[in-house]
Amino acid sequence: MYKIKKAFHLAYGHRLPDHKGKCRNLHGHNAVVEVTLAAAGLNDEMMVMDFAELGLKMKTWLDDNLDHKMILAKADPLARVLREQGQACYLTDGSPTAEALARLIYETAESMALPVRKVAFWETPTSMASYKK
Repeated sequence: MYKIKKAFHLAYGHRLPDHKGKCRNLHGHNAVVEVTLAAAGLNDEMMVMDFAELGLKMKTWLDDNLDHKMILAKADPLARVLREQGQACYLTDGSPTAEALARLIYETAESMALPVRKVAFWETPTSMASYKK
């Protein structure tokens, strides 16, 4: 099995309204997202996928949807207020935890027909959540 991994950087804000600690308040992160692809064989160029192609596909989606956005649950009452004020928001079905964002990015890569094996979402330099099927 061959694997490649590419890292992406993004800045975002969120809050976890049901959290019992300080993360219930609006706050921001500089995240690193690692996308791992895997394949049993290599393509005609002897690659799982060209890093530039992977970078273009994932970075475009991350920039358009999550980077410099406020990521909130659809049910969060602040979502409506911020959007009315013209703030860029990305709304999730549930609480926008690192675990939920790792899964969201995994499923997005999968929908792009990428041979995704795992997504790691580093919320801080010492705190990471990952998702794989």
